[in-house]
Amino acid sequence: MKKVLTAITLAALAATSAKADEITWNGNIKELFEKRCIGCHGSDAPEYAAFKKDKDVWLKKGIGMRMETYSHLASFVGWPNAGALMRRIDDGKGSKDGKAGNMYQHLGSDEQERQTNLGLFKKWVGGWNLKRWADVSKDDLSGVKATY
Repeated sequence: MKKVLTAITLAALAATSAKADEITWNGNIKELFEKRCIGCHGSDAPEYAAFKKDKDVWLKKGIGMRMETYSHLASFVGWPNAGALMRRIDDGKGSKDGKAGNMYQHLGSDEQERQTNLGLFKKWVGGWNLKRWADVSKDDLSGVKATY
């Protein structure tokens, strides 16, 4: 009986620890997004379709697509814009051409901060890949976490 209680206690502690280490939208990513990304991707930014329609106009204003909510940002991880977030903020170390994404520079004021913040995004996304929707497999999608 004592062994069973010990095993249950250890399992509960391990589960609690795993939850504490989990990266979530509410616990981590939202705050990071508000600090590093909201200026160009906040509630004043256009929805994806409106941005695509007048892309040059928005870019001249220094504004990108709206991404400040979980639902908005998640659509750039999975469907319909699979991998878009990852391609933009990736450091390029695993890409074919070795080039960082065009938004990587905005993840921090120095390389250490950028790497730390990229690490948080990678843990949040889970199945990190730079593929577009047409190239994403079921296995790729099953690796995505992006927990609320």
